[in-house]
Amino acid sequence: MSSARDRLRWLAAAYGIEAGFHDIWGHRHEASDAALRALLGELGVPAGSDDDVDRELAATHLRYWGRLAEPVVAVQAESAPLALLLRLARRGEGERIAWRLHTESGETTDGEAEVDALALRERSEAAGVAHESRTLAMAIALPAGYHRLEVRAGDATAVVLVIAAPSTCYRPALLADDARVWGWSAQLYGLRSTRNWGVGDFGDLLELIDLAALRGACAIGLNPLHARFAHDAGRASPYAPSSRLWLDALALDVEAIEDFGECDAARAQVDAPAFRARLAALREASLVDYEGVSRAKHEVLRELYAHFRSRHLAHDTQRAREFRAFQSQAGDALRRHADFEAAQEPACDGAQRAEYYEYLQWQADLQLARAAARCRERGMAIGLYLDLAVSVDRSGSDAWSFPGCFAASASVGAPPDDFNLSGQDWGLPPLLPQALREHGHEPFVLALRANMRHAGALRIDHVMGLMRLYWVPRGAGARDGAYVHYPLDELLAIVKLESHRNRCIVVGEDLGTVPDAVREALAAAGVLSYRLLYFQRDASGGFLPPQDYPRDALVAIGTHDLPTLAGWWQGRDIVLREGLGLFPDEATRDRHRSERALDRVRLLDALARAGRLPADADIEALAQNPLSATLVEAIHGWLAACPSRLMMVQPEDWLGVVEQNNLPGTVDEHPNWRRKLPLTVEALRADAAGAYLAAVLARERP
Repeated sequence: MSSARDRLRWLAAAYGIEAGFHDIWGHRHEASDAALRALLGELGVPAGSDDDVDRELAATHLRYWGRLAEPVVAVQAESAPLALLLRLARRGEGERIAWRLHTESGETTDGEAEVDALALRERSEAAGVAHESRTLAMAIALPAGYHRLEVRAGDATAVVLVIAAPSTCYRPALLADDARVWGWSAQLYGLRSTRNWGVGDFGDLLELIDLAALRGACAIGLNPLHARFAHDAGRASPYAPSSRLWLDALALDVEAIEDFGECDAARAQVDAPAFRARLAALREASLVDYEGVSRAKHEVLRELYAHFRSRHLAHDTQRAREFRAFQSQAGDALRRHADFEAAQEPACDGAQRAEYYEYLQWQADLQLARAAARCRERGMAIGLYLDLAVSVDRSGSDAWSFPGCFAASASVGAPPDDFNLSGQDWGLPPLLPQALREHGHEPFVLALRANMRHAGALRIDHVMGLMRLYWVPRGAGARDGAYVHYPLDELLAIVKLESHRNRCIVVGEDLGTVPDAVREALAAAGVLSYRLLYFQRDASGGFLPPQDYPRDALVAIGTHDLPTLAGWWQGRDIVLREGLGLFPDEATRDRHRSERALDRVRLLDALARAGRLPADADIEALAQNPLSATLVEAIHGWLAACPSRLMMVQPEDWLGVVEQNNLPGTVDEHPNWRRKLPLTVEALRADAAGAYLAAVLARERP
């Protein structure tokens, strides 16, 4: 006889919740009963008591067999037959099913089939009625796209979204052969310039593109450009945005907006000595003052919108028609976002209030499009390499726009690993798997389209989320979560389809604990893996030689969440974590210190074996010395020799920056997402270290 605990786990499994997992050290962790009950509740399944569990097990069986077909199916484009699993209540012989297929292009095909002629898969009983699952195979090879299939069997009906996807993601001709290219990664907000308003903007991006192209880079990587909170600018994290569908208006180059050149009042406002002094102070600040930047920009942007209304919308000018076309194309999603933003303001004219935020999105889209065009003009083979965050803030625009699609209180996180020994709770709501399917994956589709629109490549943060995410119940510690599964085949089909439609390479951030099934599926789909020098080790802990890196990968030294090269060499991250109490005990801290000292020797050994150090180099002495510019170049050149298709380098590493941009596990304890580069984009042109490193990369990756 089964126990109550067994039945709870059966119910959890039926809804895609894993009862346990293995951490990066291979240790098995069992999910607590409390965690399973809480996460089932998040999925809309009452499981607070054993009686609830028993009732839901029975109800789940009935619901499963009562559904004629799943709401979504993913298939290979241009491949027949089109197969669909049906669950049928059998009431006699001679039963038939009818179907109608509507393709995305508007074509319609009808068909019928005798139930007994369909391939039998399974038999069961539900509510005293015999049921069977059978496969309907239609001799149809669908073109790539989103199609609608209607099925009827007796009184039962189903409408199925059919996602017909190419076999792999888009890959430009350059990367289809043996080419190996490189690019720069930058935190847009952290770019300094002599002209910005205290935060890096799209004007600075144009300058960076020009310089990167001059140096031979093929790509410019950026942090997520998602819309943050217009009325709470201090919420700085680009990975906890209000919306993944829209852009951060603080990235606007205000003085580059066409209306600024037309609006005397706005120019007078900006030219006023007091305002110029505000801008100078914002530029000179060592950290980004998001609140100050937001106040300054919105004061002028509202003036520009008022000018646009009176000068263009009131007279139906060409620019007015272009704005209306943008609104029409963006549709309800833009209106919902604008309504959300407007609702945060004190009462005023609702329509104008909302349209102001639509105007900001139009201008941001124009400026990002200009940056993408600049990449093409400068001959960059990939261009903009953008970033899609794993989720959004639960109090933001997307969660408000898609009610019922996000978990009410559970958060996405990560189990303990070597860099975060207590695990992580990111405070972001996960999408609900079944609700996502019932909405045709609309939130995910729109997010991909928005971020691929002007990108030559897109990094999907925590790409393991296509298969499973680590959910942390409200009130639980990050150690006390469990993995919840998602429909990998459906989400990956969407990624492949949107990749081709937007001619966008896809990079999957697959760091940490990633199941083999995910890695295999991503590789088969043509998603580039994401490999970092810090983590590429052999069985003994030594650094993996570059020749052993995978070909279909993006490589880099580190990321925004990891120490810079200089910070890693100094162990600055270890000092920070110790000061913030992020180590569970002194022994763990001491182990990390010792391991880092050994890692410096290991890295130098790897460089020496590859001939990247002088033959008489004293490795023990070098490991004790500060990181030199010569070593920085040697490390980059060594990594650049790997066969991986794309390598990204960050200015922080060649400029010797010690502090990292984000320290996971902290919110206000560390100035996350506020650090600026030490040089302006103008000064980078004269930076000898950057120029020399570019020459090294060009030599290794011609």
